[in-house]
Amino acid sequence: MRTQCNPESMLFARLDRRDLVADFGGGAITSDAGALLLGATDKAIKLVDRFAACFTDGRTAGRVVHDVRTLVGQRVFGIALGYEDLNDHDDLRRDPVLGPVLGRLEARRARCAPLAGKSTLNRLEHAPVDGNRYRKIAHDPEAIEQLFVDLFLDAHAKAPARITLDLDATDDPIHGHQEGRFFHGFYDGYCYLPLYVFCGEHLLAAKLRRSNIDASAGATEEIARIVTRIRARWPRVRILLRADSGFAREALMAWCEANKVDYLFGLARNSRLVEQIHIELAWAEDEAERTGKPARRFADFRWATRDSWSKRRRVVAKAEWMPDRGEAGANPRFVVTSLAATEVQAKTLYERLYCARGDMENRIKECQLDLFADRTSAATMKANQLRLWFASMAYVLLAALRRIALAHTQLEKATCGSLRLKLLKIGAQVTVTLRRIRVAMASACPHAEAFALAHARLCR
Repeated sequence: MRTQCNPESMLFARLDRRDLVADFGGGAITSDAGALLLGATDKAIKLVDRFAACFTDGRTAGRVVHDVRTLVGQRVFGIALGYEDLNDHDDLRRDPVLGPVLGRLEARRARCAPLAGKSTLNRLEHAPVDGNRYRKIAHDPEAIEQLFVDLFLDAHAKAPARITLDLDATDDPIHGHQEGRFFHGFYDGYCYLPLYVFCGEHLLAAKLRRSNIDASAGATEEIARIVTRIRARWPRVRILLRADSGFAREALMAWCEANKVDYLFGLARNSRLVEQIHIELAWAEDEAERTGKPARRFADFRWATRDSWSKRRRVVAKAEWMPDRGEAGANPRFVVTSLAATEVQAKTLYERLYCARGDMENRIKECQLDLFADRTSAATMKANQLRLWFASMAYVLLAALRRIALAHTQLEKATCGSLRLKLLKIGAQVTVTLRRIRVAMASACPHAEAFALAHARLCR
């Protein structure tokens, strides 16, 4: 009869007169020792506590094994660690590091694990706005939306003089018959059309929407809510709203002008706009033919649509000619802005200010590719919105880790996926004694110095 202290060894090869063997007798070992950094980051910004406060628990207190705070932390940390499905938590519920990080070393009840499994977490993800007899955990959407803005505000020691809010809509493909399922011609598939608002690397809003709408639908209300909350804390901050041509709509521009918010939007080209810069295009074409390289000129003029705009506005045009495209070498681009020409010149406005909005697309890719924000396979829109918020909170947590603990290091610009690979997915042996819980991480970890520096900054 085999004993637990003598597990059966598996022979793989012989190397220098030695047997290469393996067994499952290593004891309590985790592959997610980096969850310790997530726990330290959470303590610094109090994300889990504040997120959990947006939920109400109508369950009988004496019968609750897994409280809402632990459930929320488990889901957010799980996504940050790369576990996109609830099924993964049937194994994670006994992880020797994740449990202590969330304050759960031992199970509260016999035959239970320290953390929750997929069924309990499923009740959390499907928490309705108002609880009922079958789903007693409920969430407050308005409180969650406000929390994103508050976390952004709290990340600053003092009010900045100016901030730029970037808006963008993206596709969230769906493959079932979820509520709100519509075909989108531009993306050539059935999808949702979530609206994101970022300020640099800070996520301020992630709004799930149906795809049978204009890209700017609801943007005015969302920006009004965010700006109101920002100005309540920072009354003198100057705000610039930046987005592509899908947001150059009269309602949004008029709201910005009425509320002293600057804007810089892409403007879809048309024949009237192209005719306006035909001289600049001719100059660019002539230079491109002489040099054999792309050439560009800039134009600055006042312009208005025939009926959709209420007033004339400043438009900046980039008249570019690409010599390797033949007759199709013309590449004109346009932006509309409330910024005065005396404040920022046309070339600087387009090349340095407007083109910088492209970095927001990298943040959206982090949310969707690294943190599974497009994992919206629940039947209802409300449940999928809550899933999007869980993924978004995981992004906020990792962005805080990057900002607080990794500034001025090689990882300060690393994506969430790279942070997970290099700092979170670390193998370790866990030993529990009466006095301490020791997490002995792999000695060969290539990023041990970065981990130690992050710890020093988070736990000082």
